[in-house]
Amino acid sequence: MSDPNSQTILGPDGRKDAIELHSVTIRFAGDSGDGMQLTGTQFTDEAAFVGNDLATLPDYPSEIRAPAGTVAGVSAFQLHFSSQDIKTPGDDVDVLVAMNAAALKVNLRDLHDGGIVLVDNDGFGEKDLEKAGYAANPLEDGSLKKYRLIRADITELTVRAVEPAGVTAKNAGRCKNFFTLGMMYWLYGRSPDNTVEWIRKKFGKKPDIAQANEAAVIAGYNYAETAELFETTYVVPKAPLTKGTYKRISGNEATALGFVAASVRAKKPLFQGSYPITPATDILNELAALKHFGVRTFQAEDEIAGACSAIGAAFAGNLAITTTSGPGLCLKSEAMNLAVMAELPLVVVNVQRGGPSTGMPTKTEQSDLLQALFGRNGDSPMPVIAAKTPSDCFWAAMEACKVAVEYMTPVVLLTDGYIANGAEPFRIPEIEDLPTIEVVHADDPSTFKPYLRNAKGARPWAVPGTPGLEHRIGGLEKSSPSGAVSHDPENHQKMTLERQEKVASIQTHVGPTRIDGCHEGDLLVISWGGTYGAVSTAVDRLLAEGKKVGHVHLRWINPLPNDLEQVMDRFKQVLVPELNVGQLKLYLTGKFGRKMHGLGKVMGKPFKINELVKHMNVLLETKA
Repeated sequence: MSDPNSQTILGPDGRKDAIELHSVTIRFAGDSGDGMQLTGTQFTDEAAFVGNDLATLPDYPSEIRAPAGTVAGVSAFQLHFSSQDIKTPGDDVDVLVAMNAAALKVNLRDLHDGGIVLVDNDGFGEKDLEKAGYAANPLEDGSLKKYRLIRADITELTVRAVEPAGVTAKNAGRCKNFFTLGMMYWLYGRSPDNTVEWIRKKFGKKPDIAQANEAAVIAGYNYAETAELFETTYVVPKAPLTKGTYKRISGNEATALGFVAASVRAKKPLFQGSYPITPATDILNELAALKHFGVRTFQAEDEIAGACSAIGAAFAGNLAITTTSGPGLCLKSEAMNLAVMAELPLVVVNVQRGGPSTGMPTKTEQSDLLQALFGRNGDSPMPVIAAKTPSDCFWAAMEACKVAVEYMTPVVLLTDGYIANGAEPFRIPEIEDLPTIEVVHADDPSTFKPYLRNAKGARPWAVPGTPGLEHRIGGLEKSSPSGAVSHDPENHQKMTLERQEKVASIQTHVGPTRIDGCHEGDLLVISWGGTYGAVSTAVDRLLAEGKKVGHVHLRWINPLPNDLEQVMDRFKQVLVPELNVGQLKLYLTGKFGRKMHGLGKVMGKPFKINELVKHMNVLLETKA
């Protein structure tokens, strides 16, 4: 919170002078059972209600039910809220809330010097320190002297505060996250009223639990004020957002809503066939709750069945999707090739996570790009689109559906764990702002031929049961245009090239390359997917310093914009930062034969702005 643009103003309720800040980054961290995700979500909702711009980064443990109090079981939620436009969940943390010793050990490295660290004394007992791997108590050995350490007996105070509710001792201790939330509300001038209302609705059928949590959040708020733990309070004013109706939305929520909107615009029922897998499962959960919009969801017995059921739904005339993460995409590859050969509209969502194999299933990566592009047998081109932010997942889902049905092809939509679980404000669009999706079904038996292509290279979409439109379907090569099974070598060559040309022709839909910053100069940075926010902000910082830097963020990976090579030629150097060890760099080098610089990161975490700025400056200085 060392904000150079801060100023002192009258605090909430006139109780005390407060310092106005442009932005703050808070991280709530504790054991996986401490409710840190709920705490962070409630503070996020309050920030959204006040009108701040925001970005979040939930961080879940990879192990299911890791031993309590260990570093493997730490769960965290980071929130960056601001009075200005922001694009990332923040670099260094201003406030770290650590509910136990393990949470402190895992997260302290990200707290900047002078930052606030609020700890629960009750989470630093002898056994807690031993589980976390501390030889001495960090609260007492001077190792935290460069931070503003705030200590409180949070668990003990919570138990006392909720005693009138009559809950069990176990449930009383579980309310400590709301006590902590109340303290943070006081520190940043936020009212606990909205959270109290939420508690009453959430736990309406359990009045004792509702009373306990309500008492905890109010007690934490009052304790922060009366105990005078903090030197001052802080205020982050509302951000100047574009006029409209907003909601806080995660990437998975936005993806689900984008598919429903596409279904409505296409006037086609939506079918999802999927197998649960982290971090894509929430798309299935979200769509399962939207049956009143004509959505049908099928939780299949495995990844293959999920994909095949969606292919069947596409053949039957539905808008069909299947969702997964990296390991599931491996299993779906044969079914995806069936959709390529049958030329059916199918959207395959891959919410990328740390690999290989099970890898780090709750952490983020971008390591499935080459798999999405080439991970099938034979020449089997598929369009590949990547969302860049949580709210952009809505628009990317709609665009993927539009291309799938208008070009009669399966499409891969790439998101990642960071943007899927992260959240930001989403401006709810007007109906007229949504893209049109044109669906044309074959209906004339006298002119119908299963592989007679239109101007886009798409074959007819014939709904089963339409008299006179019976045709063969399956994985064997088809004769053009009759659709009969064919083993003719010339026909196979022809059909393979036609499928390839159809995908390449989508370049007319992609449009010209958008360049932010300089349109020519010393360094062009090319990013894709969830790296957008950090890269864009880093480039803006360099531009403010007078550096000749441009930024291209690729929404479409296949096909690429047809003018991308000409754009690269206008810059002396090209840098490709990505959350893998250089997959897009390899792909672009193969396409254009140009030397490029890569910056890879596979730590399960998104890029920080500062590390990107540092690397870009090294390249600029070296070239100079």
